[in-house]
Amino acid sequence: MLDYRTHTFLTVCRTGSFTRAAEELHVTQPAVSQHIRQLEAHYGCTLFSKTGRGVEPTAAGLLLYRALDVEENDEARLLAELEALAAEKDARPPLRLGCTRTIADFVAPRVLSAHLERHPNARVIMRTGNTAELVSLLDLGEIDFALVEGSFDRAAFDSATFSRERFVAVAASGGRPASIEDLLDRRLILRESGSGTREILEHNLAARDLAVSDFSGVVELASIPAIKACVAAGAGVSFLYHVAVESELTDGRLVDVTPADFAMEHDFSLIWQRGSRYANGYRALLREWTTVREDRA
Repeated sequence: MLDYRTHTFLTVCRTGSFTRAAEELHVTQPAVSQHIRQLEAHYGCTLFSKTGRGVEPTAAGLLLYRALDVEENDEARLLAELEALAAEKDARPPLRLGCTRTIADFVAPRVLSAHLERHPNARVIMRTGNTAELVSLLDLGEIDFALVEGSFDRAAFDSATFSRERFVAVAASGGRPASIEDLLDRRLILRESGSGTREILEHNLAARDLAVSDFSGVVELASIPAIKACVAAGAGVSFLYHVAVESELTDGRLVDVTPADFAMEHDFSLIWQRGSRYANGYRALLREWTTVREDRA
């Protein structure tokens, strides 16, 4: 069980301020300062340094934050299990997962429907967002694990590969060009900054000394269905995971115009906080879900 000083430390880390931490915890600022001094004396190191706007964790403070944040979130999940058991309910709390939008719309429905067939009493709570948003929810303990397509801090999160997915260029018509430069005269329709879909595109363009601004025009849409509809109407070209455009490619509403020199694949990954006591459970769940995806592919 984590004590009050630990909660004070985590709150200061999250708010970046002794004053805001005191307000959130409903204690005085001197009490917050005392709690931090006690922790610094216990661990024998300085945990915070002052900035122009407040405080930020030192390298030691960041290391401690990662360890204690995992413990706090695991403890909350354990408490939920104990409360369910005491109430003579299903002893397992709900699966609280996050999914990036491509996965949420085009992968999760099949996986979760199969999961509920196998576990009819299971409860599921799914949050959606881009990878950065889901990482923040993991830190706050609002979700337990996430299926993401973007990059993440591997020092803070453990991961396992769920699937490897093709990343394709699509348009309303046309053939496959030999080079990515052959598509630059078209308008590019893409996701917002921070999305995994956009991140992989920008990374692969940068490897060829290109950027999204090199296209004749750029339109940002946060909705994958909206992107597909605009592309199908002839408004431009987009880059999406194949799983997100399977039906449109099959019925001819979209065509694959991936340049010969721009073939890409990228992992969908299950991530959770490094050091969580529930890691083996997440890996076991991933194995089950991977089997389901392969069976239904």
